[in-house]
Amino acid sequence: MTPKIVVITGPTASGKTALGVALCRKLNGEVVSADSMQIYRRMDVGTAKPTPEEMQGVPHHMIDVADPAENYSVARYVEEAAACVEDILKRGKLPVIVGGTGLYIDSLLSGRTFAGGPVDPALRQELNERYDEIGGKGLLGELRKVDPERAAKLHEADKKRIVRALEVYILTGKTITRHDLETQAIPPRYDAAKLALDFSDRQDLYDRIDRRVDLMLELGLLDEVRALLESGVPADCTAMQAIGYKEAVGAVSGACTLEEAAEKIKMESRRYAKRQLTWLRRDGEIEWHRFDHTPDLNDALRHSTEFLRSHGIE
Repeated sequence: MTPKIVVITGPTASGKTALGVALCRKLNGEVVSADSMQIYRRMDVGTAKPTPEEMQGVPHHMIDVADPAENYSVARYVEEAAACVEDILKRGKLPVIVGGTGLYIDSLLSGRTFAGGPVDPALRQELNERYDEIGGKGLLGELRKVDPERAAKLHEADKKRIVRALEVYILTGKTITRHDLETQAIPPRYDAAKLALDFSDRQDLYDRIDRRVDLMLELGLLDEVRALLESGVPADCTAMQAIGYKEAVGAVSGACTLEEAAEKIKMESRRYAKRQLTWLRRDGEIEWHRFDHTPDLNDALRHSTEFLRSHGIE
């Protein structure tokens, strides 16, 4: 039988952490984070990482599992998070996936594998140089000969994906299109009951985002960024390009004022929330709980408990 698990998702600042903890306390569960930034150590303030007080004794997994300078992939997340979920299930507890990174959640639930085979740095370098030599249109044409379906989805300026598609084909003899079709045929890894949080009025969500940014700055976001840079974390690494950190680097370096950085973080966070909602609305299996003005944890817990009971989880 496919194992049952719970997913609590939604846009940034929607109250996922509190509900996830409340459900775990009620249903003997443990949290598996699905946040692409909370995986990084020493990046606490800008990721709104839950504090020990907020965790309330509930074990949280997939937090602080990578160094900020690392290139952390979706494939690595799926491998490590799945191991956490399996361990929680073996101990007779309920895995509760909590987070707003839709790609991480969807990939974990589907049991998706990722096209690859061993990475060949020399081959990748050769393909990159060939792209530079004959141009995107030329290399895309070469991809079209072996994988016309993937080539049709790519723009000639998308160097990274064109190179990767050719690399996978050369290393494995299998196109990414074929790999994706085979992956889609795999039954879901888990029987997931998915609940998403939102607000009836979008402005209420945006106001919460703005207040959260103000709080991050009060809690020392700039000091956190200074410490990361002084420890040798490159300003241009993937983790430091995240919303909040990129803008804070600008303020620390003098490229912008603190006020300008704060407004940019708020704006980009609101845009990110909108993208998260767009992603989630594609999933017809999600049960939505919408708050009026301010989050009511008791009401959300009641709704989610009833919803989970209908899925045989109690």
